Amino acid sequence: MALFARAKKREGLLATAWTNEGVCAALVQLRTGDKPQVKAVLWHAGAKLAAAPAPAMEKLNKEMQAASYRCSTLLGAADYQLLSLEAPNVPAEELKTAVGWRLKDMLDFPLADATIDVFDIPPDQNAPVRGQSVFAVAARNAAVAQRQGNYAAAKIALSVIDIPEMAQRNIAALLETPGRGLAMLSFDGDGGLLTVNFNTELYLSRRIDVKLTQLAEGSDDQKQQYYDKITLELQRSFDHFDRQFHFINVIKLILAPTGTDGLHGYLADNLYMPVEVLDLSAVFDLAGLAPLQDAVGQARFFLTLGAALRQEAAAP
Repeated sequence: MALFARAKKREGLLATAWTNEGVCAALVQLRTGDKPQVKAVLWHAGAKLAAAPAPAMEKLNKEMQAASYRCSTLLGAADYQLLSLEAPNVPAEELKTAVGWRLKDMLDFPLADATIDVFDIPPDQNAPVRGQSVFAVAARNAAVAQRQGNYAAAKIALSVIDIPEMAQRNIAALLETPGRGLAMLSFDGDGGLLTVNFNTELYLSRRIDVKLTQLAEGSDDQKQQYYDKITLELQRSFDHFDRQFHFINVIKLILAPTGTDGLHGYLADNLYMPVEVLDLSAVFDLAGLAPLQDAVGQARFFLTLGAALRQEAAAP
């Protein structure tokens, strides 16, 4: 019997996201038969925190007791590439290596500088021949090492390095209608992110080159151009999705909080499917936390909260 047992982590996952404006942190506890509860959130403003993260990590540890929880962090859009491709016909233990070689000419950085991960895109269960596709994540080693180093320097254990697509998938999964597809669209400092879920799995991801600040601060003429661009990209993406995944009926588009006016009405008037605006209180128990009581705050923490929904067995 061990004389000194390792301290058990508290319930909940503490997720962080490093943005161009600062660092978001959110602690979420999952509850059986009830909404996930947001236990705490933290915003540490500062455009240069990625280069000098120590103050943010110190604040994270002091105000949220980060060392007491399982912790995850989200990569930024520039830190990785997510690509879909046909699964190589190789044994499972060789899959990542085989996918890596297929990605060699598809990446905008050298394969030697990438950490590769792979997850399935489930096929049509009723198809006579089931072709298997996968998503491949190629993360820049430098970005991964930087996040690991930030946490190690602060003596905080880092359990997971995640990507925004999976964070958004987690929130969309709580809003799905069984047996139907659900599209979700969000915006932040990296631009727009469109995902499509089916049976809680991610089937489509598209980036849209329109940032949240552009939607919030652009002139009326500029906003009209952004709305047109977004709508065209959505229409093209849904047409492509219908051809590739004809067995999935996408019944609506959920627009994540933006804190801006105009986009919802424009999309509702120009898309063939219903468009709804998400209030995060429909998904989470926000516990009266002030930063999450308006759409601006919800937009800031949206992906961080999604990352904190990740379910996995806690480390012993």
